[in-house]
Amino acid sequence: MQRLRNKATLITGGTSGIGLATARRFLEEGARVAITGTNKGRLEEARKTLGDNVLIIDADAGSVAAQDDIARQLGAAFGKLDAVFVNAGIVDLRPLADWSEAAFDRSVAIDLKGPYFLVKALVPLLSNPASIILSGSVNAHMGMAGTHVYSLAKAGMISLARTLSGELIGRGIRANVISPGPIDTPLNDKLGLGPAETKARAKAVVGMVPAGRFGTAEEIANAVVFLASDECRFMVGSEMLIDGGMSIM
Repeated sequence: MQRLRNKATLITGGTSGIGLATARRFLEEGARVAITGTNKGRLEEARKTLGDNVLIIDADAGSVAAQDDIARQLGAAFGKLDAVFVNAGIVDLRPLADWSEAAFDRSVAIDLKGPYFLVKALVPLLSNPASIILSGSVNAHMGMAGTHVYSLAKAGMISLARTLSGELIGRGIRANVISPGPIDTPLNDKLGLGPAETKARAKAVVGMVPAGRFGTAEEIANAVVFLASDECRFMVGSEMLIDGGMSIM
């Protein structure tokens, strides 16, 4: 059964990791798919991986103007939108003393401000019914050192799922948030750590997960398919934590 058959969908940050895995699953489920990204090399690789029928949009997740352009391109290509997975983001981890205003603004722009204005731009395109899936994080529920700005942005996304639902449910638009725990994706390679530090960090993180391992991008993608489908039309303003039990420790 193709649960997303003929649904027009958007996945931001769809060129690698969770976003790319979700794009693959959406296609398998019969969806029409658009993805966004900023790295031209990865955009081209995604095109080769996903095929020419996928709409590829070069867009900066932290730019308000870019969000309006995404909506324009989607309107021209699809005419409507049935599901959107707001997945693009960055993870900038550093001690409190090392944060500058510029670094703070960059993280908040990509992880919270850009997503907010993307949803605003997309609302006129959204069908009745439609599904908005926001990307949260287990970090929003924990007090891990160095995650200050990332965690506050993700907490904002969790709150946004509720307030969007409160405002838009009358139009048949439901918003939910998916909050992964530690997932084995290329994002882990962008933390600026050396090989030994990366190995030590991975061991420490796994030690906090009762399931005893990192999750996979495919496991998150399967959950996003459910949230995008008509199977969960009674799920509104909710959070799905997929963290191997990390949040219960």
